[in-house]
Amino acid sequence: MPVSPSSSAQAAREAVAGRLRDLRKEAGLTIVELANRCGWHHSKTSRIENAITGPTANDISQWCAATGATSQARDIIVQSVHAESMYREWRHQLRRGPTELQKGTGKLFRATSHFRVYSSTLVPGLLQTEGYATSVLGATARFRDLPDDDGTEAARARVDRSRVIHDSGRRFALLIEESVLHCRIADVDAMAAQLGYLVTAGAIPTVSLGIIPADTRSRSQWPRETFHMYDDKLVSVELVSARVRINQPSEVDLYLKVFEELRGMAVYGAEARALILKAIVALG
Repeated sequence: MPVSPSSSAQAAREAVAGRLRDLRKEAGLTIVELANRCGWHHSKTSRIENAITGPTANDISQWCAATGATSQARDIIVQSVHAESMYREWRHQLRRGPTELQKGTGKLFRATSHFRVYSSTLVPGLLQTEGYATSVLGATARFRDLPDDDGTEAARARVDRSRVIHDSGRRFALLIEESVLHCRIADVDAMAAQLGYLVTAGAIPTVSLGIIPADTRSRSQWPRETFHMYDDKLVSVELVSARVRINQPSEVDLYLKVFEELRGMAVYGAEARALILKAIVALG
């Protein structure tokens, strides 16, 4: 069964509580002893450990100091903040309309220097043509019973925000599975235009476009969920029900490790273009 956003947020809060509880136990402290060291009532310790009360950054710092785990404070603080905001429903994000959503994401793009994108489903938004983007956004709107009357404008906004790939001060490492080239989300003409653009996209100075061949042998990583990495600070993971934003350092590092392994299996340059041309021929 799908997990609701509220349940996911609660699970994230409980994970923070569990880490703090484990630190107390590993230090051999009772709830009362921990509270005395931190200078608060023991009921507060109990509420935090049971995920009834969310700890503040200062609470976590004091807790870690009291248990001799100061080095873990920053990671737990980030995890705690993340627990309150990690799960954002697509419908809530789309209330302002798809065009405003594209513009809002553009702000994040402009604040990022190093982009890493892995997609097992669609051509990454940074490389989408207007026709392809219109089909993608239209399908999303229909699936969610949302009006798609501004689909064309939203597609233009998506293309506009993608102009950042021409900024000399940025780097873009983009990976896709070969199956993405054959996923006909748009009509033949739009697909041909999109694939044609990919043929030349790898020549853009700021862009590294890798394609993982379907017949890759001995894969060290199987196809994963689509995710975007913004510098080394934020990972955005796209699910059916929500977009999960991850900024806990240990989790960001995990996605970076996965990305590097996937990148090692990709082909580039002439080999990548050959796969794209093969997909164009298959359009008939």
